[in-house]
Amino acid sequence: MIKNEPVYINGDGETSRDFCYIDNTVQANLLAATTEDEAAANQVYNIAVGDRTSLNQLYYHLRDSLIGQFSHLKNTHPIHRNFRDGDVRHSLADISKANQLLGYQPSHRIGAGLKEAIDWYVGTLK
Repeated sequence: MIKNEPVYINGDGETSRDFCYIDNTVQANLLAATTEDEAAANQVYNIAVGDRTSLNQLYYHLRDSLIGQFSHLKNTHPIHRNFRDGDVRHSLADISKANQLLGYQPSHRIGAGLKEAIDWYVGTLK
């Protein structure tokens, strides 16, 4: 069972990242491994979603994904602490090269990825 322990977020929670679900990474690797376009070979690619998710949004995505199995989480909220020194405020990957050379199109945004994976994660806790 998930305990009702506090979750801490450094800063105001509006720091954002371009979180990437594993199926997107697998897709990109398969595209790179099977491409017949010589211009696409031996390249370095950014693989992500091309969309920002704040830490607050991530927290609520996770909480909302878990409420069905752990109703005690319904009224929980993160506790915000001081920003960490040197933390990057926003990060967003430029995936245009992977799109152009490999035909990469992310199949899962953060909500879809969590929805697909959450049962597995919960199962590892039991």
